[in-house]
Amino acid sequence: MQAMRRNWKGLAAAAAMTVAAHAAMAAVPLPALNANPAEVSVSGLSAGGFMAVQLHVAYSATFKRGAGIVAGGPYYCAEGSVLNATGRCMTHSTSIPVSTLVSTTNSWAASGAIDPVSNLTGSKVYLFSGTADNTVKQAVMDDLKTYYQSFVPTANTVYKNNLGAGHAMVTDDYGGACSTTASPYINNCGFDLAGEILTHLYGPLNPRNNGTLGGTFTEFNQSEFITGHGAAATGWIYVPQACTTASCRVHLVLHGCKQNYTDVGDQYVKKTGYNRWADTNNIVLIYPQTSTAATNSCWDWWGYDNANYAKKSGPQMAAMKAMVDRVTSSGGGSSLPAPTGVGTSGATASSMVIGWAGVSGATGYNVYRGGSKVNAAPVAGTNYTDTGLAASTTYSWTVAALDATNAQGAMSTAATGTTTSGGTGGTCYTASNYAHTLAGRAYALWGLTYAYGSAQAMGLWNIYVTTTLKQTGPNYYVIGTC
Repeated sequence: MQAMRRNWKGLAAAAAMTVAAHAAMAAVPLPALNANPAEVSVSGLSAGGFMAVQLHVAYSATFKRGAGIVAGGPYYCAEGSVLNATGRCMTHSTSIPVSTLVSTTNSWAASGAIDPVSNLTGSKVYLFSGTADNTVKQAVMDDLKTYYQSFVPTANTVYKNNLGAGHAMVTDDYGGACSTTASPYINNCGFDLAGEILTHLYGPLNPRNNGTLGGTFTEFNQSEFITGHGAAATGWIYVPQACTTASCRVHLVLHGCKQNYTDVGDQYVKKTGYNRWADTNNIVLIYPQTSTAATNSCWDWWGYDNANYAKKSGPQMAAMKAMVDRVTSSGGGSSLPAPTGVGTSGATASSMVIGWAGVSGATGYNVYRGGSKVNAAPVAGTNYTDTGLAASTTYSWTVAALDATNAQGAMSTAATGTTTSGGTGGTCYTASNYAHTLAGRAYALWGLTYAYGSAQAMGLWNIYVTTTLKQTGPNYYVIGTC
């Protein structure tokens, strides 16, 4: 009988290995999309939250836009100990030595084990902790906020900690009861957490697509980047239709423990709210996956797999960095270097001048605002005036050089600029929201009205709500007065 049990176990293990091998073979390679390397960010829940912090801090030159952390904790919180992980880093049974962790961060950055901490000053952080979360206590997230204060400007940090959510990713229309902590760890709290995270990291966004998505979900071969080490054979990527031809942003989404594809199917990949924002805002989403061989299907944030788990050399860390590198590569393209000295000037209420130093061998340049190319034809000189912007709004631009074949070289670092308030210029139109849509100054979506160009919310779509719209550029309107 014992021999039979051993034989069945062996057959089951072999079958599992065969399925995993087939999945890796059936999945396609992760595509090279020429996405914008200056517009990369990460977010995650629980173990994914701790891993998001690790990636943001260790690879701060890659995750330049920042991180969203849901129920996570300070960088290197566990210090390689599972007892620390399950104690102070979750229940806060003892205090977390934040000052020591800050010192470790600075020391590792100085040695090159992680990227320079100076990169963090330009990034943004969104923190979320539910008041009913008894798995990772709010005191842990409080310490994470304190930790980030040593590196990220206070103005760049948002901390949402007043919602009665359990230990879960929060949505406004899918999942279990808000205060529960149960599989699939996705709770309907009437709060669009994915949208709040992406909006904080990237600035004003177009309204989300609540209908059929126009992009493509693809299961990709994760084994190309990592085998073993608690990683699954395949991961998932969502590519908006526009991102097949435009250089888009990239956001890495990390599930929590017991939330990988084997555990909960596609719920974390498709039901957490990220995709509908990505679809209308040119954001490529990468969903790496752990395997069930990982401890509780968790990402390695305490060293169960490797002693260097929190450094750039950590196997899981390096694999996800390589995934981002693939998506931001062109799969060919030009060897021209990134333009330097990119800056902004000449701000008006609806335009900005972007300038840069010339690149030897370049025949032209492409200019990107928030990951989307804004020039219709290659720019011949070393400056470009971007128009149709909203007043009193901060944007970011990057520039890439083109060679004689129009192949694009490396992308520059981002330069930011803020448009002016607009003063008394422009043309204003005061009418009902219904009339605005008939006149082509606004559009209606799900019973609400949004201004064309700025996508600012105007309220209900009817004849009773009156709004004043100011035209600041061609087919671009903002709420305001003249």
